[in-house]
Amino acid sequence: MIDSRLVAEGEQVRRRRECQKCGERFTTFETAELVMPRVVKNNGARQPFDEEKLRSGLLRALEKRPVDLEAIESLINRIKYRLRATGEREVKTRDVGEVVMDELRQLDDVAYVRFASVYRSFQDIKEFRDEIERLDKGKNKLDRAK
Repeated sequence: MIDSRLVAEGEQVRRRRECQKCGERFTTFETAELVMPRVVKNNGARQPFDEEKLRSGLLRALEKRPVDLEAIESLINRIKYRLRATGEREVKTRDVGEVVMDELRQLDDVAYVRFASVYRSFQDIKEFRDEIERLDKGKNKLDRAK
């Protein structure tokens, strides 16, 4: 091995190597395979965490919002990190939804309300209004704290 360094915000190791037989140099990238907890659905069924399902739900909530793909990928990585950081082998869908809403609330208010309306099964306009008022109150508290 000739050189080794962290890349991709510390999530990968880049190694510069040299073949012992022919002397040719090449680069490898190594990533730790981190296991996601299984998801326990409301009916008790257990299934593997599905990153694509998370991504598609986020993309629907963020549709036509001024959020770039890099921010979305960062959001997905933060959600996955938080779920792994629980240290649990299984997480309930409710907990996954709460983490997603918490992260979306910080990224984009409109996407948050969209996601919350589906996640919490809003039945009428009053539920939308109540959620928006809660969001505004939370923002006002943060503004006063600054």
